[in-house]
Amino acid sequence: MRYFLCIILPPLAVFTTGRIGAFILSIILTLFFWIPGVIHAILVTNDYYAAKRHRQLVRVMRHSR
Repeated sequence: MRYFLCIILPPLAVFTTGRIGAFILSIILTLFFWIPGVIHAILVTNDYYAAKRHRQLVRVMRHSR
């Protein structure tokens, strides 16, 4: 769902990740240059999912001891 938002409304996709600084940058990039705004939103969303996977892995490793 977020990747779809990255293409349609890049700032909204970045806002749903909870990163305010990236959100402001995404607004600027999207207003002036739409394609860089989309690329930035995809990168931020991808990083969000990678961090989420990492947190889950750490949680599982802590509970398996």
